[in-house]
Amino acid sequence: MKAVIHNISIECIQGDIANQPNMDAVVNAANAQLRMGGGVAGAIHRTAGPGLEEESRRQAPIKPGQAVITGGHRLPNSYVIHCLGPVYGQDEPSDKLLADCYRNALRLAEEYQLKSVAFPAISTGVFGYPVEAAAKVALKSILDELTNLSSLGHIRFVLFRTEDLQIYNSVLKKLTE
Repeated sequence: MKAVIHNISIECIQGDIANQPNMDAVVNAANAQLRMGGGVAGAIHRTAGPGLEEESRRQAPIKPGQAVITGGHRLPNSYVIHCLGPVYGQDEPSDKLLADCYRNALRLAEEYQLKSVAFPAISTGVFGYPVEAAAKVALKSILDELTNLSSLGHIRFVLFRTEDLQIYNSVLKKLTE
C-alpha cells in the first residue's frame, strides 16, 4: 500500500532491507554495540561489508530509542541510520522508546537533507515486539512527524514476511483513512 500525505509518500513493501537501491538511507534495527548481529543488522552488515561495523563502533553504545548515522559503505545507499529498539517486556516504556526510534531516525534524515529512507519493522524480531503493536507505534510516529519534514519525500517500510506486510498495510490504511 502507498499513501501520500503532506506531499510525502509512505509505502509498505515486502523485500530485503539491504537491497533498496533507490533509497538515500536504510534504517538498521541495531544492537547497542552497533555490531553485526542477526536479522536486519546481520543482513545490512553482510551487504555493507566490514567498514560499516568499523565506522559504527565509534558511536557505540547507544540506548533504546536512540539513533545514529553512518555511511552506507557497500550498500546501494549513501547512509545507514542505526536505531536501537526496545526489547519488548524489558525496556520500558516500550511504546515510547519504539516511537523515539522512528522520530530520531527521521530527524537524522532531515538533518542530512535526505530525500528517502527505508525502515524495517524495528524490534519485532529477536526483541519480541508484537508486529501489530509495533506497526501501530511505527506508523503513528511517522505520521505525527510529517509536518516537521521538509527534505524527505519518500518513506518506505520494508517487511521481510508476507504476514508482516499485510499487518503494516492494514494499519497504514486505518491510520490514513
